[in-house]
Amino acid sequence: MTTRVEAIKLLEETGCASNVIEHCKEVASLAVEIANKAKASGHNVNLELVEVGALLHDLGRCKTHKIAHAVEGYRLATVKGIDPEISEIIKRHTGAGISKEEARGLGLPEDDYFPRSLEEKIVAHADNLVKGTSRITVAERTELMRKQEVPENVIQRINKLAEEVEGLFL
Repeated sequence: MTTRVEAIKLLEETGCASNVIEHCKEVASLAVEIANKAKASGHNVNLELVEVGALLHDLGRCKTHKIAHAVEGYRLATVKGIDPEISEIIKRHTGAGISKEEARGLGLPEDDYFPRSLEEKIVAHADNLVKGTSRITVAERTELMRKQEVPENVIQRINKLAEEVEGLFL
């Protein structure tokens, strides 16, 4: 398994901007907090996988800042021999997932990009709650999405993921 130090080094070596790396560190910090709460509530969650997956979730931003960054990050992680579980976190972290049909419409390889594992869901949720390096609420995230004219079904998906993840420890 890739370590925290190795993950940060990989972000730097691939040319990720410092603001992207700082964002990834903040997402990792929040994701680990969420994972620790879930673990304390009796859920089986791999803390190391959450931390490294969150650190590397935006690896593809060294190539593009568009929606395809998740696919680019997944490809790069696969080429670099990163643990497949981490690669899947990278691939599935965008919003609360993307359907095959949505992927086709966005010009992505036709695939299912929904977070499945608990670790994937925690990282996607934590990423939704970090704008730059600042933590925001789900309400603030959905408001930003409405201003960007994101379809309502996608916003509902973000809220559903938030309820599911936060429900692990409430």
